[in-house]
Amino acid sequence: MSTYPETRRVPVTDTFHGVAVADPYRWLEDDRAPEVEAWVEKQRETTENYLAKIPFRQRTVERVRELSRFESMSSPWHRAGITFYYKNDGVSNHSVLYMKRDGSDVEEVLLDPNTFSTDGTVGLAFAEESIDGKYLAFGKTQAGSDWRDIYVMEIRTRKLLPDVITWVKNSGVSWFDDGFFYSRYDASKEGTASLTDNNLGQWVAYHKLGTSQDQDDTVFRDAAHPERFVGVYIPERSPWLVKYERDGSQRGNTIHIRPLTDPDAPWKLLYEDKDHTLFPGVYHDGMLYASTNLEAPNERVVRIIDPMGKSTMETVIAESEHPISYYTVGGGRLFVVHMQDVHSVVTVHDMDGTFLRDVDLPGAGTVGGFSGFPEDTTLYYTYTSHTYPTTIFTYDVASGNSAVWYKVKAQFDPEQFVSRQVFVTSKDGTRVPMFLLHRKGFTPSGDAPTILYGYGGFGVSMNPGFSSSYITWLEQGGVIAIACLRGGGEYGEDWHQAGTKERKQNVFDDAIACAEWLVANNITNTSRLACNGGSNGGLLVGALMTQRPDLFRVAIPEVGVMDMLRYHLFTIGRGWMADYGSVDVESEFRALYAYSPYHRLSDGVNYPSTMVMTADHDDRVVPAHSFKFAARLQNVQRPSSDVQRPMLLRVQIRSGHGAANKAKQIENTADKYVFTWHEMGITPTY
Repeated sequence: MSTYPETRRVPVTDTFHGVAVADPYRWLEDDRAPEVEAWVEKQRETTENYLAKIPFRQRTVERVRELSRFESMSSPWHRAGITFYYKNDGVSNHSVLYMKRDGSDVEEVLLDPNTFSTDGTVGLAFAEESIDGKYLAFGKTQAGSDWRDIYVMEIRTRKLLPDVITWVKNSGVSWFDDGFFYSRYDASKEGTASLTDNNLGQWVAYHKLGTSQDQDDTVFRDAAHPERFVGVYIPERSPWLVKYERDGSQRGNTIHIRPLTDPDAPWKLLYEDKDHTLFPGVYHDGMLYASTNLEAPNERVVRIIDPMGKSTMETVIAESEHPISYYTVGGGRLFVVHMQDVHSVVTVHDMDGTFLRDVDLPGAGTVGGFSGFPEDTTLYYTYTSHTYPTTIFTYDVASGNSAVWYKVKAQFDPEQFVSRQVFVTSKDGTRVPMFLLHRKGFTPSGDAPTILYGYGGFGVSMNPGFSSSYITWLEQGGVIAIACLRGGGEYGEDWHQAGTKERKQNVFDDAIACAEWLVANNITNTSRLACNGGSNGGLLVGALMTQRPDLFRVAIPEVGVMDMLRYHLFTIGRGWMADYGSVDVESEFRALYAYSPYHRLSDGVNYPSTMVMTADHDDRVVPAHSFKFAARLQNVQRPSSDVQRPMLLRVQIRSGHGAANKAKQIENTADKYVFTWHEMGITPTY
């Protein structure tokens, strides 16, 4: 690369705890300013011109699309005489919501998001049927934004009601009586939803069908704490409304309940702890069942006896060596899913916690499901692994037997690929799991094109799961390495906390150790190694390429958090403070500043070829993070540098934190692979 769009620098400096910090690209945070929009368009042209010259780009797009062309389904669920499920034909941008009435084999389309817009960028955020099965409330998202508008359909006639609910973010609905509860924000003075402003003052409302939104009842509002996230929900068949509150700077939460039928009743405090969480999810026999990490870093299942009275907490499933991923109830049984070295193990118990049996699974993968009503005799669950396409099983409650209910017919043979797990020793001696995906018969020769992928934050685990997008890379002889870093949830809350705040560097050390392991074990070499991740994983990539640029030939940070000193000022960023820390606390500021990718870029460094990826409607991690990082990266890697590696900014239009539809997802995947192969000097063969 010889030239990039000109990016002006401004003399902006902030001082934190006596440390002066320059921010010359602050003006790029105003992403709707005409000057910024013009700059973005020039960056997009530069990137498109570069990618368009790569001869195998279009064929790669076609191959990614070909491999994704197979039908898929969700697990079904049943309510009020109707079975619901999602299905995608493998071609459509969005999955369609179907239904079947009891006693009928006729499959009916209930809601098709592909009809929402001509360009496919208006998507379905959620859909929730009413308890009596008469209505469906669903949220529409515009271009991948987290904002959604709620509509209501009469299921029998498919007619939309006049009700339209706006100013909703990070909320679905909980049906009750002739309406539903939901969380919202106040309308802005401008009358439009901002994609960058700090979201403050979330509150809970109740909407009665057939009325306008301005008539909705206020269920809960706390003007004294606008920074808190709040919401309500109703555990299935529960007589109580559950209210949760969370302060983004704290690890714990607060739970209140009140009688569902008495809106004037006072809220009763059920739980409050700033460092530990409790989530009541199941009502049974007058008790609330919940998961909690209070006095149990690996989680335990408890039940709260007499919630409206003395509210005694009793352990039902004790903490064990292996963390609980989740629990659920169906058929009068309690299902507990533990994670053992990053794969699911399922045990079945009675409602008092007595062990009944294990659930036999096809292998070391990931499960989901088992939920149902107490009277259900058959439940559904999914199983998947890196080489096992997501399959839906039925589970017979009485016998404990499983049977395949739905299996996808992929456009390739998954058995031609292998996933194996290795364990890497990190800088401080910690044992870090990593999955290696490659073709069957792969022989390490030290030069396999390899992508190291990671996340390492917010207790999110890198559970084994099938993705057809991997195949495009693997069938060309490539390797995908998925690192299970501290900060995730693979080994419980202690593992998570070991990668937060002043301990965040552990995450990057773990990933560096994984990269070094790949080289030392002859999988690849530094000229054939790329790093990739999205969101918090984009931060990971930014940290890796600034701390160890010598380890990687290519870096692709997607929708990453790159300015760690200002992340909390945009949209829901303050909700990440429990993981990242606050610049107001000196020790946390110094940790943030030490690894903040935007601030760690330096002149004279030979950085990997980089394609920074973001989207114009990302209102979770605002694109300003990527804009500022790319601008600074292009400045330090200026034309006078001896090495002319590309430093590109790819901005997807009408898309959000995740691709707004399947077509855009395919484009993202293809361009990542095309850029990486090209920079490694590899031409794929099709």
